[in-house]
Amino acid sequence: MTDATALDELKEQPGGNLRFYGIWLIAAAALIVLPLVFSSGSSLTSFNLIGIAIIFALSYNILLGQTGLLSFGHAVHYGLGGFLAVHVMNAVANYNWPLPLPFIPLVGGVGGLAFAILVGWVMTKRAGTVFAMISLGIGELVASSSLILRSVFGGESGITTDRTALPHMFGWTFGPQRQVYYLIAFWVLVSAIAMYALTRTPLGRICNAVRDNPERVEFIGYDPHVVRYFAYGFAGFFAGIAGGLTAINFEIANSAYLGATQSGIVLFAAFIGGTAYFFGPILGAILVTYLQLGLTNITTVWQLYFGIIFIGIVMFAPGGIAGLLMMHRPLVRAGSWPVVIPSYLLAALPTLVFALGIILSIETVAHYTASEGEGNIINLFGVPFDATAPTTWAVAALLFVGGFLIARLTWRRVADAWDRAATIARDRGYLA
Repeated sequence: MTDATALDELKEQPGGNLRFYGIWLIAAAALIVLPLVFSSGSSLTSFNLIGIAIIFALSYNILLGQTGLLSFGHAVHYGLGGFLAVHVMNAVANYNWPLPLPFIPLVGGVGGLAFAILVGWVMTKRAGTVFAMISLGIGELVASSSLILRSVFGGESGITTDRTALPHMFGWTFGPQRQVYYLIAFWVLVSAIAMYALTRTPLGRICNAVRDNPERVEFIGYDPHVVRYFAYGFAGFFAGIAGGLTAINFEIANSAYLGATQSGIVLFAAFIGGTAYFFGPILGAILVTYLQLGLTNITTVWQLYFGIIFIGIVMFAPGGIAGLLMMHRPLVRAGSWPVVIPSYLLAALPTLVFALGIILSIETVAHYTASEGEGNIINLFGVPFDATAPTTWAVAALLFVGGFLIARLTWRRVADAWDRAATIARDRGYLA
């Protein structure tokens, strides 16, 4: 997290408090209206997955963005929260406990928090590479144990439950997908507000200091180890809430919740969205979820595209999507943004050609090794290509090389336009 986010700056402006709270009210209204506008089953399923991914990514950013802890095993808290939620749901149904379904995500949060308390003290003694490797080891340990302790984790098949068997609340059975959506939306809003409030507390501020300079934090009287431990606990709690919501949504918990793939996806979502701003992981969670849903139905090598996108963000936009958006804020406030628009439009076409060249090259190689017949046919935006035909390889090479060379020239024009726009913004006092 940065020391002054866009939301904080908004509050400091005249009438900023009203507009600040208005943002949360608009978010709440959007969550209410979305299923009324997009009412299909697939849309509701997508919204549910996005909501869960948002909570999960924001919880991860408590570690990475705010405290500077790179974790490769954050899915442990997510998965254990999901398993505990399933066990409690089954117990509620079997023993008629008076616990309605909307409170089950809190049970998942307790599960994630309990494991964070158990292992966090040792893990947070060190930061950096040591913490990352320990988190990876613990993650793999728990994931492999889930296949051995069948009575607890159900083995490869997992543990199933029935959310409609729990006590109803306000007459809702939570059988229909729309009711589940509103439950997830409620917890998304509550969790996001809680996590944002956490970043504004003294603990949140000292987490930023530990991230930037732990030696100075220790010099002024705080123990960086304790600060990291508290941050790890909060991250585990909210990850457990996301796991509990996943268990409610799918009515099952299995070993996939605990695996390295799940930890990698949340890292990808937080980083690609931008860890320096609170809304960055939200953008990343939305994009990653849509990529997962879309690419898995289109290509068998969808994970390769994830890797390419991640490498591109690391190399050319380390601030993520949020960082790219916030770069333009001084230009918009200074009114100099029209200077860069023509250059963007000019660079868009060759960049798109270059992207198509990458896609066609990957799909040609992937389909070339497939079985004869239909397996060799590539359907790229409605245009069929035969992976075994030399012309397909030639077109892929032409799009890739030609698009790259022309895009490189046009992006130099973008850089020049940026310099001019930034100079105008600096002269008008909107850019330091």
